Amino acid sequence: MKAIIFARVSSKDQEDGQSIPAQVRRLTEYAAKKGLDVEHVFQITESSSKETRKEFSKIISHIKKSQQPTALITDTVDRLQRSFRETPALDELRKQGILELHFLREGLVVNKDANSAQLLQWDIGVLFASSYVRQLSDNVKRSKDQCAREGQWTSKAPLGYKNVLLDSGKKYVVIDSLTFQYIQKMFELYATGCHSFSTIVDELTKIGMRSSNGGKIARSRVEVALKNPFYCGLMRIKGENYPHKYERLISEHLFDRVQDIIGGHKKAPVQYAGKPILLRGLIKCHNCGCTVSGYIKKQKYTYYSCNNSKKICHKKNVKEKDLLRVLLGYFEKIQLSDDLIGEIVEHLKKAFATEQNFFKLSQEALRKELDLIQSRLSRLVDLHLDGDVDANTYNFKVAEYKRRQSKITLEMQSHVGADEACIITAKTVLDLAKRAKEIFLSSNVVEKRQLLSFVFSNLQLDHDKLLVELREPFSMIVNLNDRPKWCA
Repeated sequence: MKAIIFARVSSKDQEDGQSIPAQVRRLTEYAAKKGLDVEHVFQITESSSKETRKEFSKIISHIKKSQQPTALITDTVDRLQRSFRETPALDELRKQGILELHFLREGLVVNKDANSAQLLQWDIGVLFASSYVRQLSDNVKRSKDQCAREGQWTSKAPLGYKNVLLDSGKKYVVIDSLTFQYIQKMFELYATGCHSFSTIVDELTKIGMRSSNGGKIARSRVEVALKNPFYCGLMRIKGENYPHKYERLISEHLFDRVQDIIGGHKKAPVQYAGKPILLRGLIKCHNCGCTVSGYIKKQKYTYYSCNNSKKICHKKNVKEKDLLRVLLGYFEKIQLSDDLIGEIVEHLKKAFATEQNFFKLSQEALRKELDLIQSRLSRLVDLHLDGDVDANTYNFKVAEYKRRQSKITLEMQSHVGADEACIITAKTVLDLAKRAKEIFLSSNVVEKRQLLSFVFSNLQLDHDKLLVELREPFSMIVNLNDRPKWCA
């Protein structure tokens, strides 16, 4: 049988660390032992968690065009995929007998004759990898939240400021001496109440402000700048304001004055108190895409219908109890037996042990690189003190080494705890699958809403029929329950 070797790293930094050659060597040796004829070697630097995977798609297209049995050999499940979105395409080729998957470190071969145990192990590998990616994402989010709490801006500096790199290798935001006065003038003019965004553009053009192509700045840029609290000491992140540590361009009083004028001189906010309606905001109309609204009738019965904001739907009221009957039915479908949960947990433990070993090797490689950089920094200092390296070269190399140190440190911190956290997450999913209905019925409204959001990804109301889409891995569990029983 002909074979394709698939070696992948997520970034250029990993590629430079010779991760791909090491994978290719191992996989080539494996193919030789199995008597497989290697036809192509795909060496890819591409994240397996990105929405569009161009190189992965090319491999799938190549296998489809070939129409000959092909063994796709890769180091481990998470090298090939870290989500379930690729599974349908791979599984269809497997069922046709065109594709045979070989996962070296798991010791797993999945082909058209694979039994339920092998398919389960593949699914668990994908689940484990997907959970790992989510944990890394959570770590990045926590890092950004920490930066926000410390007043550190992590994005491109707004107009009137610029991003700089300090000698320490850290990024910072400073006032842009070429544009800050235009921002100040912009706020001062608008605060008079005698200008629109368009007339502000004209006034700034008169005093010399230009866009990057030499013309007038866009009206939208003026609007964005006038609504940005960064200039008075606050940075807005996901709708919330955090104090930042950079120099201000205007006072809070001036900023508030401008917001009053933009908002129509302090319009009174609408005050309302929503009643606890369980499915409010969780369902969309299948016909027009509008939100399905809920209301309570006679202080007893709850009904739902499309809010019909687009004026194209015929309003039809549906009882909450009818919708809940459907959802509770799905809770029953995702229920797993104690024996099956035990089988899955054993697979998780084995996968976790394999990932831990690989994780330790990766951490050791990063530590060695950190030590190497520190050694180079020490030698660089000695050379500079001896006069063998000039100041410009010294400063440039120090900044370069510091940037790499910071990047490695962040990468190591991001991975710490991710392995353990993902198996905990998987165990939580399994426990939930065991008693989801019981948990739901015994929870309060807030907890029920959280559980619904965790299990279901896309709820739509088609007239009086509820259309349901389960999140992974719950849809996988439903399919698993539909498979023939197997013995360990």
